[in-house]
Amino acid sequence: MPEPRTPSIYSIAAHRGFADALVAGLIPRYREDNFGLARLTLMLPSRRTVLTVTEAFVRASGGALILPRMVVVGDLDLDETLGAGLDPIGGPDIAPAVDPVVRQLILSRLLRDEMSAQSGNSVPGEAALLRLARGVGETIDRLLIEDITPERLLDPAVIGLVGDLAEHWQNATLVFARLLARWQAELAERGMCDAPARRNHLLRALAARWRAAPPPHPVVAAGVTSAAPAVAALLRVISELPGGAVILPDLDLSLHDDVWQALGHAGAPAEDGQIFGAQVFGRGDIVTHPQYHLKLLLNRMGVARGEVQPWHRAGLAAARPARSRAISNLFLPPVASTAWATLPAPDRSLSGVRVMECANPAEEALAIAILVRRALEVPERRVAVITPDRGLAERVIGELQRWSIGADDSAGRALPQTAAGRVLLLLAETWAERAAPVPLIALLGAPLVAAGEGRANWLDQVRRLDLALRGPRPAPGVTGLRDHLSAARRPDPRLIAWWDDVALLLAPMLASDEPVPLAYALATLVETAEALCGEGLWAQADGRALATFVEDWSAAAGDPALAETLVDPAELPALLRDALDQVAVRPPYGGHSRLAIYGLLEARMSRADLVICGGLVEGTWPAAPATDPMLAPAVLRALGIPGADFRIGLAAHDFAAALGAPEVVLSHALRDVSGPAVPSRFLLRIRAMTDHAEIETDALLWARGIDRSDPVPFHPRPQPMPSAQQRRVDIAATALDRLRGDPYQFYASAILRLASLDALDADPSPAWRGTAVHAILEAWHKAGAPPGELVPLAERALGEMNAHPLMRALWAPRLLDALLWIEEEQDRLLGEGREVAAFERWGAIEIRGVKIKGRADRIDRLPDGTLAIVDYKTGGPPKARMVQEGFALQLGLIGMIAAEGGIADLAGLPNRFEYWSLARRRDGSGFGWAEEPILEGRKRSGVLREDFLPETRRYLHDALDKWILGSEPFTARLNPDLPGYTDYDHVMRLDEWQGRDT
Repeated sequence: MPEPRTPSIYSIAAHRGFADALVAGLIPRYREDNFGLARLTLMLPSRRTVLTVTEAFVRASGGALILPRMVVVGDLDLDETLGAGLDPIGGPDIAPAVDPVVRQLILSRLLRDEMSAQSGNSVPGEAALLRLARGVGETIDRLLIEDITPERLLDPAVIGLVGDLAEHWQNATLVFARLLARWQAELAERGMCDAPARRNHLLRALAARWRAAPPPHPVVAAGVTSAAPAVAALLRVISELPGGAVILPDLDLSLHDDVWQALGHAGAPAEDGQIFGAQVFGRGDIVTHPQYHLKLLLNRMGVARGEVQPWHRAGLAAARPARSRAISNLFLPPVASTAWATLPAPDRSLSGVRVMECANPAEEALAIAILVRRALEVPERRVAVITPDRGLAERVIGELQRWSIGADDSAGRALPQTAAGRVLLLLAETWAERAAPVPLIALLGAPLVAAGEGRANWLDQVRRLDLALRGPRPAPGVTGLRDHLSAARRPDPRLIAWWDDVALLLAPMLASDEPVPLAYALATLVETAEALCGEGLWAQADGRALATFVEDWSAAAGDPALAETLVDPAELPALLRDALDQVAVRPPYGGHSRLAIYGLLEARMSRADLVICGGLVEGTWPAAPATDPMLAPAVLRALGIPGADFRIGLAAHDFAAALGAPEVVLSHALRDVSGPAVPSRFLLRIRAMTDHAEIETDALLWARGIDRSDPVPFHPRPQPMPSAQQRRVDIAATALDRLRGDPYQFYASAILRLASLDALDADPSPAWRGTAVHAILEAWHKAGAPPGELVPLAERALGEMNAHPLMRALWAPRLLDALLWIEEEQDRLLGEGREVAAFERWGAIEIRGVKIKGRADRIDRLPDGTLAIVDYKTGGPPKARMVQEGFALQLGLIGMIAAEGGIADLAGLPNRFEYWSLARRRDGSGFGWAEEPILEGRKRSGVLREDFLPETRRYLHDALDKWILGSEPFTARLNPDLPGYTDYDHVMRLDEWQGRDT
């Protein structure tokens, strides 16, 4: 065994720019002959950093260059394992790693067993179990990364600590211990191991092999900051290899020794000299400091900070050395930060760093886009936007489209946000909701569905279907939709034929709503997706990512041990969304060559001339700490597992690295969608340390003024003046109230013939409820109004008409109670000699050349031969005062039509005018009651019975004189205090003038 050498460890300061400075030093060091650099093995933390370093080599080479061999350690935060260079085929005899999806599904099954044993039948659904299983898997990985065996959970200190925790933590720890034991047995039976365990074995085997027989060519580890014991052991060996080196990013060599010691224990060697047997975290450790994880790494390597040498090469985008000193002082621990008051100005100056305070995320995105555009106007100037806020990144990309600047978010987009992923989710939602209108229309109109030459015709039919399904939800399934289309007032044969073709594609998926095997559910979704989209579903980057996802999950779900895993179709959307959210689709090349938009992980080791850090608010940068679902924070600390606060230190290190750029803009918004936002603690440190931070105002002024236009004068109150010919329209009995109350709405409805559309899957509106009641009562009267048959008839009719759960649960029982009252009232009136003379009967008369038409809900003949006009109301009837003032004239107009013989086969003079309301009675005793708007008895408002028809006639002639035969404008909101319809408020631009036309 060769003699150990002095560790060769370097640190590249933040101001030098890691990737470019690394390459600037590697080229002269290993390029002694023609192939020296090609013999170098460069170990990097992740596949993404390989691209970053490759670009740095291209910039520094100035010509042809044979690159070194680059291998990756694998960043577990990025779901990466070892690259092929460290995990070769036919390597050491180490058990293969279990498929991560198989592991999640098996852990879900084990969780179901444990929870069922504990709580009986109260076990969550498959989607919730899979979500929890993913959290359990992450906890297992954290244990394995730190080389913590399951036996450590039985340590007396840990058991005693668990006994002092809250009951739910005790139960969670117990469940986790059982799960871990069963999972280990499952792995042993399969002859496999977890991916982190395999990674540890491979790294330790590699370290042992290189220690015994150093490789013939140099090895350099650059940018690897993981403090996992296996990684630290390998880095120690690499640092002692001939020609080998370990190069760390942003290790602060200028930090005072007292401050370095104040960071805490950080896995320091035990008193007996063991390197890896020490306690990891001590009480009072400042784990949120950006240097803490590097101190932990050095201690686990058995290297003192004094043995680390500074890297003296700088990159193309290096800042002044004073920047690194200021960054070091910026993150001084609380006690040491008292030195800020006495620091010389150069040691706390962040010249070139500006803070931009925006009002909201939209303004922030636009201001960042303006900064990017201005920077790209300078030749060869590189720009990087760094933000963990994916929403902000997408906003910036959108704003850059103003100037046709293409930008790609290297962190990628979650698969559900892409076209291909959305198709699969919409299919799952359509299955879960049995072809309910909202997911169905969204699915059929998705960009990938029926793409190609016939897309225009397809979308035309989708629009027709959209219109046909407006309103409350029809019966479920393809058959229910076809029945709904056939039962329309004017069935569209072309639409029905088209729907029959579509139904054939959806029928296999909608054949059953019973739980099915997960593999079958995925296969059915994919089969239906291909039938709708063809091969184009898989053509782009998102389709290829979706194909990989489907293959992985289908193979895992087909595992023999998981054959009994059933999933309810109602749970498929949640299950798939959770799973698809874990897949990021990264854009292909095509963005601006000098612009990069990074997440925090992607930004590591990169550098640009201008770095813009966006989304610097608490909860985003640093992210809000997430609690482990199974193990309490105290247990994690006792086991030596980095907790949530440890990640704050990593975020601080990322921030410190970004501050090293020559020009930096730190941006944050004062508010977000939920309310006021708190600036990041990193920004607060800058404001506290510096006398006054430089403020970026120019970009904000541009952002606030770029879309500003001259003030537009208030829109005047609409007063349309149609021609005399246009005014001559029929007046419906229900429309005279609208004409007198709000002439503009009558104009929009009767003259312009604009009709409002119900929403898809809408709650049953008053208009729909009224139509349903009239249809039920009409069917009852046609059947001869048999006693005791109205309620059963209504139950059958409502079941056929609508499948909306709100209607069935809330409105239908109340309606049936009111219909029972109608039946009882009918029996009572028949006993008094009153009989139904007409129901749902149309009639019309002509007055001064204008047709007055209406449909009578019901007209009864009284014993004396006179008529009673009855109007059914599903809600409360109009107030008597409204009738008196001429704003509720329907009863009177129907009475006029009947009195003048406008209703066929009906003669007589109306003498009673009744509203039959199906609403709750005023005394709360039940539903259903009747009243007349007649001024008699103790009433204070209404119309005298003998004046009812004359008053109606007077109000009708007044409306004819003013609007139909006259020249009055159809003024909007002529009676603003009058309650009425709001269907046309957006057409009259109500908000633009109401209350302003003084």
